[in-house]
Amino acid sequence: MTTVRIFFEKCGEAAYISLLDLQRVMGRALKRSGLPVWYTLGFNPHIYMTFTCPLSLGQESLVESVDCKTEEEAPNYSAWQEALNQVMPSGIQVFKVGPVVMKPARIASAEYQVRYEDAAAPAALGAYNALPSAPVIKKTKRGEKTLELKEYIPTVEYAVEGNTTSFTLRLPAGDGLNLNPTLLTGFLAEKFSLAAEGAAILRTRLLTAEGEDFQ
Repeated sequence: MTTVRIFFEKCGEAAYISLLDLQRVMGRALKRSGLPVWYTLGFNPHIYMTFTCPLSLGQESLVESVDCKTEEEAPNYSAWQEALNQVMPSGIQVFKVGPVVMKPARIASAEYQVRYEDAAAPAALGAYNALPSAPVIKKTKRGEKTLELKEYIPTVEYAVEGNTTSFTLRLPAGDGLNLNPTLLTGFLAEKFSLAAEGAAILRTRLLTAEGEDFQ
């Protein structure tokens, strides 16, 4: 049995596909592709799939991945990529298929690009940078807990071009602490009335503790 890792972009309207629906989309695509994927055994056989660091609804990503299995000893990864892209819906593009190189447990952080098309963004970010403290509430499966956002985002280095304000965030991700950029955008909305829905969020990298790109 060989585990195959499929890397794909999830952009545009595909950003609004939930994880549950993404599982259905990917399952249908694998079936339609005719690729020799492995099905689980039992009364309800289904394609084995494991997604890495699922993304929040409404966010785009250049670094999504899903693992599946095949009984092929030497898969033709280029043929897999071509076959999948022929059946993918709009907004999902497979850019790499290959063997598993790293375990998902090695992921330690994620990098995001955040963009506002709002003239009020620079003032709000400047005000955030001037704050000594920025406590936020993070919801978990066990309830809620308070985090000090300044511990993870001391300041935001942003660029302004016309009416566009953009910046990059690197936040903890993976099996341990997993922080979402919406903690910052929500804080800016609550404290400085910068509309959170005006923030376009794009995940650009998944990184190991050593700073290597997840493969």
